[in-house]
Amino acid sequence: MLTVVTLKALVIWASILVLAAANGALREFVLIPAVGTPTALVLSGLLLSILIIGVAYLSLPWLQISRPVQIWAVGLGWLALTLVFEFSFGLWQGKSWPELLEAYTFKDGNIWPVVLAATALAPYVAAQLRG
Repeated sequence: MLTVVTLKALVIWASILVLAAANGALREFVLIPAVGTPTALVLSGLLLSILIIGVAYLSLPWLQISRPVQIWAVGLGWLALTLVFEFSFGLWQGKSWPELLEAYTFKDGNIWPVVLAATALAPYVAAQLRG
């Protein structure tokens, strides 16, 4: 049975997914042509990390959680959802496992692992910022 907190956390994660898609479009159509792929990947990764933490900061009162176990559960849940989505979507697109795992190598400016860390830590960082 899904709790209210779980449903709210899913809604928030879906909004993060929308922001991630918009960030990807910005990267592909604006940043890469303007500054090149390696710099665009770093800028895009940093921007997405900031957006995720911002969403967590803004949504924390709505979630109505304060216990550390709840805060960590939401962050780790968002991380798990993101990984499942990324691997499922990549496999659906016909990408191989080596292609999918290349995103985790910090190659050519890719900082995807930093974005994943920001995703997992976002509720905790937001709680710290809110006091």
